[in-house]
Amino acid sequence: MRKFRKVLDGLTTSSPASTLGSPSCGSGAGTPTAAPTPKEIDVQETLQSENFQLCKTVRHGFPNQPTALAFDPVQKLLAIGSRSGGVRILGRPGVDCYCQHDSGAAVLQLQFLINEGALVTACADDTLHLWNLRQRRPAILHSLKFNRERITFCHLPFQSKWLYVGTERGNTHIVNIESFILSGYVIMWNKAIELATKTHPGPVVHLSDSPKDEGKLLIGFESGTIVQWDLRGKKADFRIYYDEAIHSASWHHEGKQFMCSHSDGSLTLWNLRNTTKPFQVTFPHGKIQKDGRKESCKPILKVEYKTTRNSEPFVIFSGGLSYDKAGRRPTLTIMHGKAITVLEMDYPIVEFMALCETPYINEVQEPYAVVVLLEKDLIVVDLTQNSFPIFENPYPMDIHESPVTCTAYFADCPPDIIPILYSIGAKHKKTGYSHKEWPISGGTWTLGSHTYPEIIITGHADGTIKFWDASAITLQMLYKMKTSKVFEKPKPGEGRAAELVEEDPFAVQMVSWCPQSRMFCVVGISAHIILYHFSKYEANTQIESLEVRLQCESEDVISPSENENDPCFSESGSHSPQAHHQQSVSPVSGTTEGNKHSIPCLKVKDRMVRVPPGYQAELVIQLQGIDGEPPQQITSLDINSAYGLLAFGNCNGLAVVDYLQKTVLLCMSTLDLYGAADPYQRLTRSPRRHRQSTSGLTELSDNQQSFDMERSKSPTSVHYPTSLHNDPRILPEPVASLRASHCSPVFYLLDNVKGPGRKLSLPTDLKTDLDHVNGHCTSPTSQPCSAGKPRAQMGAEGPRLTRRGPGRPPFRKAQSAACMEISLPVSHTEGYASRRAMLQQLHGVTMYSHDEHHTGAPYCWSEKAAESRENSFSRSRSSSVSSIDRDTKEAVTTLQFGESYGRKSDALTTPCLWVGTSLGIALVIPMSIPTDQEERMEEPVTFGPSGAVLMLKGSVLHLSFLDCSGTLIQSPYEVWRDINAAEDPDRPRKRKLVHFSPSSSQETYADGHLAVVCSEKQAKVFLMPSQSCLFVHNITESSFVLRADVVSVCNSVCLACFCANGHVMTLSLPSLRPLMDVNYLPLTDMRIARTFCFTNGGQALYLSSPTEIQRITYSQEMCDNLQDMLGELFIPIETPEVQNRGFLKGFFGGNATTFDREELFGEASAGKASRSLAQHIPGQAGMEGMKVAAGGVVGELARARIALDERGQRLGELEERTALMMTSAESFSKHAHELMLKCKDKKWYQF
Repeated sequence: MRKFRKVLDGLTTSSPASTLGSPSCGSGAGTPTAAPTPKEIDVQETLQSENFQLCKTVRHGFPNQPTALAFDPVQKLLAIGSRSGGVRILGRPGVDCYCQHDSGAAVLQLQFLINEGALVTACADDTLHLWNLRQRRPAILHSLKFNRERITFCHLPFQSKWLYVGTERGNTHIVNIESFILSGYVIMWNKAIELATKTHPGPVVHLSDSPKDEGKLLIGFESGTIVQWDLRGKKADFRIYYDEAIHSASWHHEGKQFMCSHSDGSLTLWNLRNTTKPFQVTFPHGKIQKDGRKESCKPILKVEYKTTRNSEPFVIFSGGLSYDKAGRRPTLTIMHGKAITVLEMDYPIVEFMALCETPYINEVQEPYAVVVLLEKDLIVVDLTQNSFPIFENPYPMDIHESPVTCTAYFADCPPDIIPILYSIGAKHKKTGYSHKEWPISGGTWTLGSHTYPEIIITGHADGTIKFWDASAITLQMLYKMKTSKVFEKPKPGEGRAAELVEEDPFAVQMVSWCPQSRMFCVVGISAHIILYHFSKYEANTQIESLEVRLQCESEDVISPSENENDPCFSESGSHSPQAHHQQSVSPVSGTTEGNKHSIPCLKVKDRMVRVPPGYQAELVIQLQGIDGEPPQQITSLDINSAYGLLAFGNCNGLAVVDYLQKTVLLCMSTLDLYGAADPYQRLTRSPRRHRQSTSGLTELSDNQQSFDMERSKSPTSVHYPTSLHNDPRILPEPVASLRASHCSPVFYLLDNVKGPGRKLSLPTDLKTDLDHVNGHCTSPTSQPCSAGKPRAQMGAEGPRLTRRGPGRPPFRKAQSAACMEISLPVSHTEGYASRRAMLQQLHGVTMYSHDEHHTGAPYCWSEKAAESRENSFSRSRSSSVSSIDRDTKEAVTTLQFGESYGRKSDALTTPCLWVGTSLGIALVIPMSIPTDQEERMEEPVTFGPSGAVLMLKGSVLHLSFLDCSGTLIQSPYEVWRDINAAEDPDRPRKRKLVHFSPSSSQETYADGHLAVVCSEKQAKVFLMPSQSCLFVHNITESSFVLRADVVSVCNSVCLACFCANGHVMTLSLPSLRPLMDVNYLPLTDMRIARTFCFTNGGQALYLSSPTEIQRITYSQEMCDNLQDMLGELFIPIETPEVQNRGFLKGFFGGNATTFDREELFGEASAGKASRSLAQHIPGQAGMEGMKVAAGGVVGELARARIALDERGQRLGELEERTALMMTSAESFSKHAHELMLKCKDKKWYQF
């Protein structure tokens, strides 16, 4: 046996120059290997390591879990803090900046230094930070860490450099903003309240200076105590003790009254002349009950009291509704005189703020808008109109309107696609917005020189597709469509439709888009595919539908006598798909229950429907289930408009559809695609009693004509080729335990549903968040690959993993990519050996693959996982044995149409379909497609035998083609034509095809072309048609690749990879030389893995949170130009002058003396604060700060110029004032002299 294993090991490590390649060929990890080839390919590679640098560019969407809000009324900037420590600063469209605290602590409060270009943030780790906004990428200048007290509230008066900080202990500290040093002046809680008070007043919840006198500070404590503190006299002017807890306070601009909101839903108005009791107490939403008592109301969390010149003041508050009305939505109430307007919100209110004309608190405020920050939205209400309409939000804040389930990124699109999508999408925009301009208009932004058309497509859980214009690092909605409109609406209470009412049957799993032909394809979670064409005209159409049965046959059930010693091997799997018109030979297939549930759960509209301009559904393909078993989810998809073909696959096999003729061309299992060319010595199985052998794909050439005639009869009754090998196969007992997992990385723990419904997702506690086949964003819910029966070993207590009963829901709500929050302990030293190893850790079960060596117990993260781990089959095995013992079933993980060589002997390229599988196999299937347009619509497309089988280590993720000069060969496409446009009878429209064949010239004809194949573990470059392996690179040994793409960068191409350990790598082509390897982002949640995608131009994106898209670049050129592309946050603006209050107001009601805070809080008078109280931390010296400093020479010069301009302005103003004073003095002297001359000769009695 040892000798046999050695022989097998020698076979699996054969030369890479062999016909089939080898999973083990190549040198160690990170080392490209060149193999001897028949002919050397001389490609001049231009990319170097200097062309690559990784950095974040911009973040789009709504800030996830917002916590704080601030507004600069002069600069017109808005800041939003989040629970994860992020800060978003928004201005005019295009001005959108994201900052992140290194600590990751939640932002409690934000305070702008109004018109100073700075921002203070208070975080949950009791640290204050000062951000410099006078640069395009803000950086922290100072930090102050409080050691002994918790920060609860901050207040920064306008044009003051002293920040008041309230703490949980009830004390108020004062911080110098310029030096970020704590002052020795402290307002202790026991000095603020009366000595006779025996209870602690609670944390400080409010701080504000009096509009009438800056030397008076109003302090609000949580218990209901309010104190006005005289800063000069260091004593309390008055103290108010109220029974209800206080949440907020707001001054009248004259400083004679202030209003408080309380926990009982009341508003109290206090007059400074009499503070013994409130001047007015109101319960805005509390009605008087029959017994004369007030209704109990919810707390009013915040109130703002704003005055106007020409009307009654505004009182704006959140909360305060009565408790008796359950289920009411959160509200914002606007009281204007006697009118009360209640605005219901879709989400809970986090914070709101009234926007006023003046930054001075002692002037009439004149509010013109209210910014309302919700948990998942940002709205601005127009206060200048009686109906209080909202402003149209120019920012992309609705990405998460329905949870994002997949993303796609297309750079350098055709220039005409964005305007036409925008023009069609604009017709469906909502109306009723305010006609005024968006009030948050700060900063400047100009269109950079390095811009090109970019489009981002997002798929959502409700079946919605959104197209976004992502050009010039902005994001704007272009077009939106709903895939659910293709299907009939499920009627509640009618059969299986009742079970789908609360589910997401339309959730988008993946998309495929051809920008040139504008063909668009959507894969849904219910195992359906919708094909769309684009038209500028509305039309009446009937949607064609096809039903495909890509399902495996049930094997013979093992009799009790065969497995009585091992009860877990009671059922077995299957491996051959059946045409949808054929009946399975298994005993249960003939039951009425089984036939009933073969019907797809979604019903396509079978009538004429009117479709608007834009994307219009042309064809719907639905996978059928057999015997009540749901169809497996689709794992791969490709569409080619030039061929008119659509190919898709799952873990059962492959299907090809001719969408021009609306027929199914091919439907067979992956195993049958090999025929005699199967590279693996798969174990045999027991012969079937009722099996009828047919020819494999390799034998199609002998009987192609009969097959084509049979296929072309009917789109719904076509006989698909369903090849099976004729040799008998036997399934030995050790391998039977692996039948439950097959090649899927998820151990099949779910049971098959015998009752109604469909099984489309794992249970929550066993949710697989990475796609089980190709490791990138292909499905909102994970679907096990096996169609066989589940197995679970029985213990003394009975089966631990039981089938789902008839009473349980058949499938759960679709998990979106935005909802994946599972944290994974990714080791930076060891990492995961593969995607299966990580899923093994997630689910606590053992899984095997031919490229892995697992020993020992896997990690577990719950008792349930530990139980399933203990009951799972586990044993160590060598790679050679596992490569043979592995089950025959494999999934189709990637597909690619293109012009290639199907066989070694081919002299010319032909249309081919490349198929990548989960076992690391790349198959080439040649096709014969009629070239004439009329023949194409009538004659069938034929398939030849599989002539090339290439092997790699790990599941195949990506396929691309290069010509022999190293240029990327694009797939052929059809030029877009509007099929609904009026046709000229004299000039009938013809299909215009564009081909990029490597044999288009005599020079490249003899050389063939290069095929780039990338898998989870390695990348290979093959020379076609000889199928010689030219280069091999083992990408990773300790982890696995999640996403790989061949992209164009700097007028060349490279292979970009994103690994599960967070590394982003680029490899040169065709030599696979490493160019960049950056440990960018540890895989802390599955959302990133599911949504990460590369595109041309050195850009990529991923969903950084459920509501935000993060874009990054790995191009040095774009990093260098990024400063020019970002918006400028700070603009030098002159501060508005104080309004003239008039002689009488200034004489009787104004401040008698100015308040000098420096003299009061400075070190000379207040002394130094205790060093142990707070620790000063200088500005960050991290890479971001260094980049800003290194690349900020121009910025420094600009700031110096701005400072000089400001200084010149001030000097000019001083000169003008001096001249005015001199003129006034001369005039006074002249008048005095005239008066003296007039009264000179008068006697005293003449006056």
